Amino acid sequence: MRYMLIFKADKDGVPACKDLAEMGTLMDELKQSGVLLGTEGLQPTSSGARVRLAGGKFTTTDGPFAEAKELIAGFALVRVNSKDEAVELSKRFLRVAGEGASEIREVIESPAPR
Repeated sequence: MRYMLIFKADKDGVPACKDLAEMGTLMDELKQSGVLLGTEGLQPTSSGARVRLAGGKFTTTDGPFAEAKELIAGFALVRVNSKDEAVELSKRFLRVAGEGASEIREVIESPAPR
């Protein structure tokens, strides 16, 4: 099963990491084991945009998005055997990154093309 671990940002929309060297060690370990499929941090919302479709019309709003309650700071895509394993990995990331929160979501697996 694949899970996306979505890490929440601080109030400025910036990912926190108290120990970059330790995070690098954790990433290397998870990549070598085949668990970590991909990970990225995100720039603050001030450099982003939102696109909405309503009533058949698109609107685009440039950041920052101060009204958002929870902003995404980054994500990790992992392959594990259960949600419990994904929860434990999320705890490992947060121990290294520092105080914060994450959301864990299972990825919908598309059927193989014929």
